[in-house]
Amino acid sequence: MLTIVAFIVALGLLIAVHEYGHYRVAVACGVKVLRFSVGFGHTLYRWHPKKQRPGQDTEFVIGAFPLGGYVKMLDEREGPVAPEERHLAFNTQPLKSRAAIVAAGPLANLLLAVVLYAVVNWYGVEEPKPILASPVPGSVAEQAGLRGGETVEKAGFDGEELHPVRSFEDLRWLLTRGALDGHDVRLQFASARQGVTPEAVLALRQLPSREADAQLFRKVGILGPWTPPVIGDVMDGAAKRAGLLKGDVVQSVGPQAVVDGQQLREIIRSGVQGGKAMTQAWRLQRGGQALELPVQPDTVQDGAATIGRIGAYVGAPPEFITVRYGPLDGLWKGAERTWEVSVLTLRMLGRMVIGEASLKNLSGPLTIADYAGKSASLGLTQYLVFLALISVSLGVLNLLPLPVLDGGHLMYYLWEAVTGKGVSDAWMERLQRGGVAVLLVMMSIALFNDFTRLFG
Repeated sequence: MLTIVAFIVALGLLIAVHEYGHYRVAVACGVKVLRFSVGFGHTLYRWHPKKQRPGQDTEFVIGAFPLGGYVKMLDEREGPVAPEERHLAFNTQPLKSRAAIVAAGPLANLLLAVVLYAVVNWYGVEEPKPILASPVPGSVAEQAGLRGGETVEKAGFDGEELHPVRSFEDLRWLLTRGALDGHDVRLQFASARQGVTPEAVLALRQLPSREADAQLFRKVGILGPWTPPVIGDVMDGAAKRAGLLKGDVVQSVGPQAVVDGQQLREIIRSGVQGGKAMTQAWRLQRGGQALELPVQPDTVQDGAATIGRIGAYVGAPPEFITVRYGPLDGLWKGAERTWEVSVLTLRMLGRMVIGEASLKNLSGPLTIADYAGKSASLGLTQYLVFLALISVSLGVLNLLPLPVLDGGHLMYYLWEAVTGKGVSDAWMERLQRGGVAVLLVMMSIALFNDFTRLFG
């Protein structure tokens, strides 16, 4: 139920903001708006506000099918217009007014994202400290000399200015951008431990994959913040059979000393040879007493690989810090994050078009609904971050130069500005058909990816 409610609220808000952008600028430009609809299909509710701008008599509607909305304006191309109202028709407006009305929808979504990110920055959010867990064996992080336990003070793309890192989420976002965009990342540590250099460069541009999935981050090697190697809740499975209890502190597995939860998870994961789990001697502390228990992980399939699982939470919660910004800094950081997400989205779309990135990165409504429910269950701030991300995606998508989208109409107006005449009706029809075909293909791929992720 939470997933459904969170999904409907997210769609309703984002669509309403998008259409309100079109509506507000249309009214400001003197265009008569006939209907403002959030949703399609059967009308659930409609009303006419008593106070409207002179010349306006807009009907506001909520439709039963929430995947979309529209603003219907007076337009001679869609029906007869009385001579005395011709100056209120969309098609009779100057080019700059028509372009502003069309662009206002996507820009409203981008502005909403800035506000949502800013609200999160002002409110503050509990985030893990930027203390690194043990890197995945053979990963870029391990090759760079990281061993786990390093506290990152500053970071940035190699060759550029380094910026302070306030939390692990700051670092994760930088690594995401670097991995997907092919930039090496330089890390500067707060203090150097014995045998550890004060800086490290992660060679992310050498990564062969540009898919934003779990395997990409395993190749980077930094999967999470540092956590103590403590056993959490024990469920049915290998941990319960071996006699492990919540609160056990694992000191070593076989001859290998264990220093953090991430390392222990990797040891469990790799405790399989030839498709069969190996029995491992675990040395641990329980209530001040030293114990040694034989543990044989269960085997499960992770894609094509067989990995180990013990049926227990591994690793205590990391250290947290409250990240909060002042009014101006919070707003600036919101605008900065919106810009970064927009650029990254455009670059990923471009790479998918030319074949440098997989079409598996496309997501549809099922994945969005799934993440809506998960983010809502984590709290208000996480849900607001999710809304901001989807709002950016909606704004960027609608600015793409596809004929049926706002960006396609802006391309028509660019043609009109350059040539002095609009696109002909014949060409408009051809382009619209092509745009619909492209969108249908994208939607089909996105839905296929949704089913693969959720049910495959």
